[in-house]
Amino acid sequence: MSTQDLAPSPLGPVDVEQAEAALVEHYPRLVRIAYLVLPPSLGRNRRVLTAHALVQRSLPRRRTSAAGLPGSRRSEDAVDPGYAYVRGVVLRQALIAGLPLRRRALPRRAQFPPLLPQVWGLRVFPRAGGADELALDQRLSALSGPARAAYVLRGLERQGDPEVLRVLVAAGVPEAEAEGALAEADGVEALYALLDSPEFDPCSLQARPTDLMRRRQHGKAALAAAAAVVVCGTLLGLPGDGWGRNGAAAPSYARNPAAEAALDPGKLRRVPAGLWQRSARTDFSVWPTRGGLAQDRELLRRALAVWARPGGSVQASATPGTPVGPPMGSPQLLYAGEIDGWRVVLFHDGLRAVRYAEPAGAASGAALDFARTDGADAVGSAALVLSRTTANVRYLTAPWVRETAVRDLLAPAKEPWVLARDADGVTSAMLSPAQARGCTVWNTLQVRDETGVRLLTDLGELTPARLTSGPPTPTAAAVDATGAAARAVWARTACQLATVRSHGVRSVNAWAFAEQRLPEGGGRAAWLCTRAETWRGTGSRVLAQFQVPAPGAGAGAAAAVVAKAEESPACGVREPRVLAGVLWQAKGGQWYVLAAGSEEFASLRTTGGVEGEAEGRLLAVKAKAGARADLHGTLENGTRVGALR
Repeated sequence: MSTQDLAPSPLGPVDVEQAEAALVEHYPRLVRIAYLVLPPSLGRNRRVLTAHALVQRSLPRRRTSAAGLPGSRRSEDAVDPGYAYVRGVVLRQALIAGLPLRRRALPRRAQFPPLLPQVWGLRVFPRAGGADELALDQRLSALSGPARAAYVLRGLERQGDPEVLRVLVAAGVPEAEAEGALAEADGVEALYALLDSPEFDPCSLQARPTDLMRRRQHGKAALAAAAAVVVCGTLLGLPGDGWGRNGAAAPSYARNPAAEAALDPGKLRRVPAGLWQRSARTDFSVWPTRGGLAQDRELLRRALAVWARPGGSVQASATPGTPVGPPMGSPQLLYAGEIDGWRVVLFHDGLRAVRYAEPAGAASGAALDFARTDGADAVGSAALVLSRTTANVRYLTAPWVRETAVRDLLAPAKEPWVLARDADGVTSAMLSPAQARGCTVWNTLQVRDETGVRLLTDLGELTPARLTSGPPTPTAAAVDATGAAARAVWARTACQLATVRSHGVRSVNAWAFAEQRLPEGGGRAAWLCTRAETWRGTGSRVLAQFQVPAPGAGAGAAAAVVAKAEESPACGVREPRVLAGVLWQAKGGQWYVLAAGSEEFASLRTTGGVEGEAEGRLLAVKAKAGARADLHGTLENGTRVGALR
């Protein structure tokens, strides 16, 4: 929720350090803004690279006055002057990049393909979304650049029309054209929640090879030219004491004993069965070596070689924050076997789990996947994804897992059903929600060990995410989402797990932080908070959700997302509190601003478009349709806290 305060408040001066800090902190958001504003006619590969290039060269060369920027100290806009400056530069360059080259006009740098970053041998593009995202992308492609910018500022930056107009004018759009862009953006349905989907995330990418035949022809010509350069360079370098830039360093993996040992299948670390029962640690390091192809040296040699030097035809992926370099010494072999028509090898090197797969009946088409696993405990190392088809997934489970079952999060009252495993701990195929288009079922893996029952869900990565429930506190961690109350909460929020797919998520906690009686006899509404933590520590995501009773809907009716944040401590062990609000219409037609906070709040207040306050942590104030207000609360110790955003 936001308030439009039209009084200007000029920002202070912005220096390089301030802008750089804002760029690093908000880099994924800035790249997403650039990607959405750039014209789709560029193609998805060039659009991704251009978006990254525009953000990376948006820093000021020296201390810069920001007086020309849109004045704003409202909560819906960037309170950080550095972020406001960088965002303005990114928007200006993205709008310029969408202009056609003309003979009589001097070309601008943003109109040319980016010099950096560059990707050789691969085409990169965001992960595909659903039909709604595709339809929205087609509608945005029909808009002008300023209209796309207006739509993005409204939906992604949560700005009102007056502030959008200021930002567009500051980015170089004439005022009349900016007003026309606002009107043009009104013609697109307000599907703002889709702007956060993987379809428009240029920081989480898929890769495919370029034209291999043409690349081979060009490669032969380049090889001949390189050979001529090497011969000439060798002749020129003979008289000296050595002119190489790297001195005595050998070429990669050439005459380097440590590197060669890491690629020797005979030196792979193999853990015997039963070691985990007497080890002080219970994690991936004590997984035994399993699989019918664990002695296939040629397969293991290929897997290690592709890991060290993946070719252009290899489909590679990595969770955010995962290094993709070669093995750091001889890795541990977890599994090697044939499953679902693929020969699969799983490695672990202490920091990463690495999966290599090749078709059993073909000589090409290998895949390589990386995932961070540092700091994994017994639950975090309970399972790894072994095989994934279009709809199904198989897991390799830890030796301490006693039972496996499948539980549907959207059917909390339904009993789980047994999921069979073979002697190596490989489960039968189960329906995976990782690539599902809809959300009618959400099957999770339920595992039982000697300490309890856990729920794990596939989010499109090697490591499934752990699901927990309960209010986070510094002294007591949330519990596994296996009880009846926890399952009821997850039935409401399970479909929102799609927003954290392929994000390197380690665990997700959901809990109901408040219940509120709705005005005019509307029943009782639930306020939920969902927090996703990552393996890398940064990149957490928080969602506040609001669920109202629906005719014929049970406890599992889906909740609506009313606020979201990235890199926020809210709703976590460091800052357990959370505050959120929503504009809601009663059956009689009257609109209300509803708000709720966690137990730490003593009072709530709205200002701006809607004025009201309430003692306690619940608020309901009459409002008009489309009203925007600024919400904040006061804690029991007198501290003033803003709403989640």
